[in-house]
Amino acid sequence: MPSVVKINALTVSGEMREELERRFSSRAGIVESADGFEWFELLRPVDGTDRYLVYTRWRSEEDFKRWTESQAFQRGHAQAAAEAGRGQGHADAHSAAQGHGHGQGQGGPAQGQGQGHGHGQGPAATGAELWSFEVVQSTGPAPGA
Repeated sequence: MPSVVKINALTVSGEMREELERRFSSRAGIVESADGFEWFELLRPVDGTDRYLVYTRWRSEEDFKRWTESQAFQRGHAQAAAEAGRGQGHADAHSAAQGHGHGQGQGGPAQGQGQGHGHGQGPAATGAELWSFEVVQSTGPAPGA
């Protein structure tokens, strides 16, 4: 069975880029313990676009779905919501865009779930879209390289 990739495309204004990255950094390590998790990357745009890409790779669609339904996932979102209410930030864009509503390395893109609020600035992203793929071919460095 091929691995699956979830890419959350987040639209982020120039003034919110640092905040988005800070929010993701504060969540580092949470998804890595999920069964079936294989890879995560937050990709910063460098070609003039305003879209960050949140890349996660999973052993299977079922593993991804299980993660979005897990207590760890739910706790992370509850904590993010609580911190947003206190004016602290959290990076849940990946969470939201890969999970619930199938936009979240964890929520629902149209509703802006997982985009996190903080420092009185509201969501770091103004839009999110979840893309799903199956890995057909993959190449890496040769063993011992």
